[in-house]
Amino acid sequence: MAMKISEVTRRDIIDSLVSENVEWSGRLEDQEFLARLFDLNSMPSTDHRYPNAAGDIWKHRVANFDWPSDWVFYDERFNLLHGDDEVFLRFLCEMLHPVVRPDPTECERLLQMFNQRLVADGFELAERTRISGRPVYAGRQAGLANSKPGVSAAKQTLAATDPGYVSQQITRMEAALDSDPSLAIGTAKELVESCCKTILTERGVDFANGAALPELVKLVAKELRLTPDGIPEEAKAAETIKRLLSNLASITQGVSELRNHYGTGHGKAAGARGLQPRHARLAVGAASTLAVFLAETHIARTK
Repeated sequence: MAMKISEVTRRDIIDSLVSENVEWSGRLEDQEFLARLFDLNSMPSTDHRYPNAAGDIWKHRVANFDWPSDWVFYDERFNLLHGDDEVFLRFLCEMLHPVVRPDPTECERLLQMFNQRLVADGFELAERTRISGRPVYAGRQAGLANSKPGVSAAKQTLAATDPGYVSQQITRMEAALDSDPSLAIGTAKELVESCCKTILTERGVDFANGAALPELVKLVAKELRLTPDGIPEEAKAAETIKRLLSNLASITQGVSELRNHYGTGHGKAAGARGLQPRHARLAVGAASTLAVFLAETHIARTK
């Protein structure tokens, strides 16, 4: 990632942290925090007595404590002032990680401060997933959530099915589109699965625990009377409706195959090339559209 976050923005964030006496490493030692982001054992030492960065950081921040607390922001090995945007964003996100910073109120305050400054350069930190009910963040382009196909509609419609879990899945999909396309694809498949299982459960329809995604969609389509065979020939534009509904299975199968090859639920073959955000948008858009259609039909036919 090129440097699109300006030095001005970076210095504004750093100055705020320093002036507010924020411990960037949280409850961890400096070297513990940095080891979560960098391979300190392979980075050079600035102290000839130690073979690598891990040793000299421990010496000067733990044993002697003779480096200033803001040393990391000006250390060229980490290059937070002039390096890649991705590295800078990951550093900020790690500051908010539940392992690093246990106080939710402080995390929220820092998140707002970071985003107020990052937005000037078109970036923001957004929730990617949760650990023990606490948010974990990832960097992305600001306002990207508004351009995600189908996701806004999915949020509103699927809230009526399983609000807690579905909301978590949608949040994870949104944040992962650019930072982790494979995770977004895997979650897209899980979203449709969750939607189908919820509909079937609410309607008292049995399904196998290990039912594949296409089978789940087929069961839901049958229960909701969406299968092409259920459309009378005399219906207006019957052939078009049949074709559109038949394509539901194709969309579902496509997302399922992307999951099998690249998603979070299966191992990747050696040498497999990673998917790009555009592939994730395809999967997320298809899954969201399908899930919303099924959920809306389910809701309409229970009134």
